[in-house]
Amino acid sequence: MQHTTYWRSFILGITLAATISVSAHEDEEIDEVVVQAGRWQNLTGALTSASEGIVGQAEIEARPRLRTGEILEVVPGLVVTQHSGTGKSNQLFLRGFNLDHGTDFATWVDGMPVNNPTHGHGQGYTDLNFIMPELIRSVEFRKGPYYAEVSDFSSAGAAYMTTVNRLDKGMVRVGLGENGFARVMAADSIEVADGDLLFGVQTHVYDGAWVGVEENLRRYNALARYSRSSELREWNITVMGYDATWDSADQVPQRAVDSGLVDEFGTIDDTVGGESSRFSLSGSWHEDRENGQLHARGYLISYDLDLFSNFTYFLDDPVNGDQFQQVDDRNILGGDITFNFRPIGKHRQNIGLMLRHDDIGDVGLFRTAQRQRLSTVRQDEVKQTSVGLYYDVDTEWNSRWRTSLGLRADYYNFDVARSNLAENTGTENDFLVTPKVNVVYAPTDDLELFFSAGRAFHSNDARGVTIQTDPVTGEPAERVDPLVTSDGAEIGFRWFRAERLNISASLWWLELESELLFVGDAGNTEASPPSRRYGLEIPLYYRFNDVWTADLEMSFSEAEFDGGDEIPGALDTVISAGLTAQTQGGWYGSARLRHFGERPLLEDNSVRSDPSTVVNLSVGFRRDNLDLRLDVLNVFDEVDDDITYFYESRLPGEPAEGVADTHYHPMEPRMMRAYATWGF
Repeated sequence: MQHTTYWRSFILGITLAATISVSAHEDEEIDEVVVQAGRWQNLTGALTSASEGIVGQAEIEARPRLRTGEILEVVPGLVVTQHSGTGKSNQLFLRGFNLDHGTDFATWVDGMPVNNPTHGHGQGYTDLNFIMPELIRSVEFRKGPYYAEVSDFSSAGAAYMTTVNRLDKGMVRVGLGENGFARVMAADSIEVADGDLLFGVQTHVYDGAWVGVEENLRRYNALARYSRSSELREWNITVMGYDATWDSADQVPQRAVDSGLVDEFGTIDDTVGGESSRFSLSGSWHEDRENGQLHARGYLISYDLDLFSNFTYFLDDPVNGDQFQQVDDRNILGGDITFNFRPIGKHRQNIGLMLRHDDIGDVGLFRTAQRQRLSTVRQDEVKQTSVGLYYDVDTEWNSRWRTSLGLRADYYNFDVARSNLAENTGTENDFLVTPKVNVVYAPTDDLELFFSAGRAFHSNDARGVTIQTDPVTGEPAERVDPLVTSDGAEIGFRWFRAERLNISASLWWLELESELLFVGDAGNTEASPPSRRYGLEIPLYYRFNDVWTADLEMSFSEAEFDGGDEIPGALDTVISAGLTAQTQGGWYGSARLRHFGERPLLEDNSVRSDPSTVVNLSVGFRRDNLDLRLDVLNVFDEVDDDITYFYESRLPGEPAEGVADTHYHPMEPRMMRAYATWGF
């Protein structure tokens, strides 16, 4: 990561410039504009399934968050946790999936894909730490494999985040809290040459509540966007920068805590952690034409990660320990172009083309001790290209019936150009066609019934596609299928009543051809049999009056392999509830509860995790250009776990074969964070 020092200086320089700009505008007064979007936007007639939705900035801002990635918890039924340091990608759960870091949930920000294929730490690795939540205009989500425009990693669903083009007010936000938490964020937009120049910067530090190790998180973000719009066209160009370093307190074995070897908030290896950076240039173009609308987007991303972990301690190497380093250094080039034809009779047609190329200069796994390399397990150079073409036609047959029929074709080329084991190099390609069907019936003006079905897929790691020799054992290795399909369907309804009640429900089913994954921690592939999942989701939102709103989101699912074995880590119950208030006098607040239930840790269901419940609270006062807010995270100081695993590890003095045990990462204890925001 030779370029990170330069970029840190660059981002800090922008922070200083922003602060100067803030001071220069202190005397200006701009009327506040409240964006009415999200749960209370009437989307009747606009959605194709019961599992779609949009959440606006007002609701994103109202929710107290421990971590940036928790912005995805606006998706009903989705749980975001962490088993390592704050700088690392979060662990995701949805619809009976332990999604790891994003294997079957696709995420985009301003048209840029966030999931990284053939990643050093795991397929589909999704790290959202490069965003600033205050600058996200909306989050659109779509669950299930029913949408032609959605590509790789989307079996469970997808989320599209969109950044604002301009701010009605500039802002400076300062946050201070327990355990060394401090965050400074500044953003503004100004008119330049008939357009808007938006910029935002952030510095974030945090030490954590851990015993024996501090996180030492040092995180820097910057964004600059220029946008212009006219009656017929709109375009923007955006630069984003992100850089972070951190230390980690990884999961700990239960027996080590019980014996007093480490504290519940301790760690076995205090030298693990990482650093990561992401810099991007992106742009979009929208144009209204006589025969339809043209949308085009493009992006160039430079990304890298150095990650040090140790989950088994002294199982494989009783002298140096089992610490390992995962490396990912890549450049990504891509874009998409879509044309929405104007309706012809009852039909509206859409066609789109997507292209992505990952030039992965270095992706590797190394044995280390105290972050010093001891040996190479696997090191590769990979080039991966994908092309997707889709078509769908939306038909409004009459005032009650609508259909959306889609077809998608994807081509993938995998090229492992260099490997420390020459026999593991090679090229492979695959092609896949996936159909999509959605039928909507509206018996009344505010009630819609849905039937949806479709096929989706996730790609497998290129190294598993071309592998011949296991890099750890030296034995012959079995290659995996490049693309793995999933088939699913659901029935559901949505009822939007008088802008006071918004309720939907979906009964869904999903089968995966195989859950074949590249195991980044071992450098080889691991196969599992086909699997099936089914469940019920019920999100409910109610507005009592202009002050009070409430929400309740319930998700229940079952997950099993063919043959009846349980899928380890699959959540069967997720319940989220919230109560939000916004008074005319300026007081506001939000109380939120999140519960996820027990889950199997072994396929025979002989070991299960405990359930976990957390309540977060936010209260604030907003008047003119000043906003004061206090967040209380884990209000009742619950002693629950963020995530739990069951596997073999070895502590000093234990048998060479190791001990099978529960390993967990505790939920962080109660903490308070205070924020002051100045508008100008």
